[in-house]
Amino acid sequence: MDNSAGSKLNIEAVYKLYADMLYRVALSELQSDMDAQDAVQDVFIKYMSTTPGFKDSEHEKAWFLRVTVNRCHDILRHRKVRLKFHADSEIAPDTPAPKGQVELFETLSAIPEKYKSVVVLHCLEGLSLQQTADVLKISLSAAKMRLKRARDILREEEKDV
Repeated sequence: MDNSAGSKLNIEAVYKLYADMLYRVALSELQSDMDAQDAVQDVFIKYMSTTPGFKDSEHEKAWFLRVTVNRCHDILRHRKVRLKFHADSEIAPDTPAPKGQVELFETLSAIPEKYKSVVVLHCLEGLSLQQTADVLKISLSAAKMRLKRARDILREEEKDV
């Protein structure tokens, strides 16, 4: 087997390992099926073009999550810029969310972006607070505080309903 065939198998294995998790993170952040798919595709393109070296599987997973979250934030910033130019139009999710996720999206939309990332990684993807802090490149205490503030916001939203 030549080297390109070996790296193709490696990319396929890595894709199978991480694609679903990255899609869930991107969908939670972007609330758009097409944007989430684009974000995941961009992450794997970056992976193939840079071929970063990893210390272990946890480092690899953290890299994929960090790049996905960064790409989602880039897409959200791009949306805001487009909204400034098209203030009279509303950008809505292009594909309806699966049943059961509509409530999740509505709940997450109440949380500011910097808190949402902590909630998605810790509560939805099951990363520890330390892993979440590492992925987001923030301190452990900052991750704890963001999670606390997100929960406070959600409690206030629940009281208002």
